[in-house]
Amino acid sequence: MRKKNAGSPPLGLPGGPGYERPEPEKVRTTGQGPGMSDTDSFIDEVTEEVRRDRMFLLLKRWGWIGGLAVVAIVGGAAWNEYSKAQATAKAQGLGDAVIAALSANDAAARAEALGAITPDSTGGAAVLALLTAAADSGKGDTAAAVARLETLAAQGDLPPVYRQIAAFKALLLQADTLPVSDRRQQFEALAQPGAPLRLLALEQLALIDIAEGDTEAALARLQSIREDAEVSTDLQQRATQLMVALGADPAPLPSRQG
Repeated sequence: MRKKNAGSPPLGLPGGPGYERPEPEKVRTTGQGPGMSDTDSFIDEVTEEVRRDRMFLLLKRWGWIGGLAVVAIVGGAAWNEYSKAQATAKAQGLGDAVIAALSANDAAARAEALGAITPDSTGGAAVLALLTAAADSGKGDTAAAVARLETLAAQGDLPPVYRQIAAFKALLLQADTLPVSDRRQQFEALAQPGAPLRLLALEQLALIDIAEGDTEAALARLQSIREDAEVSTDLQQRATQLMVALGADPAPLPSRQG
């Protein structure tokens, strides 16, 4: 019988016969290790670089549009300010010329000086025409004044207030020459609700009523003027004085607020 070697490990034990060394267990990665963090950081850097490249390409391709928009905005604002300055300068120039013309001593000189002014706007021309008509009337040329005012009143491209002022003044200048029926009809047109010279036209209609002997109609118009919410203090006082002159005793009006 063969003796066992006392120094040899038993069969199947490590170091003994028939022992097979196990293969090392493979380590599974879960995506949370240091290697994966480095990968994510690299991907983020690449993505950011791609974004920057795209932005640069977009700016290079379309950036001129933004620049053009900025230039347009700045240029528009500058032109607007320039236009305002030009309009202000023209208005001041017209005002200075008008003041110089009105400073003349007699009406004829004023009319001549006003006629030499050349306005550069529709509103300026209207104001100049009204002033020139006043100067014509002042020097005794009523026909020229009326013709100028009637031309202005018929100018359709003017704001209504200019046309109605011209028509009103033309009627006043024709108090002794225009038939009463014609004056009444035209003053009634100026006295329509919402018209800028409505109350002044009502006052003239009351005066026509007085001239024709219709005292009751005149008193009714004057009382409506006194009670109107838009009446000025001067016109209200004139209406009250006319009523007193006609023998009426107008009741006191409530005090106006403001």
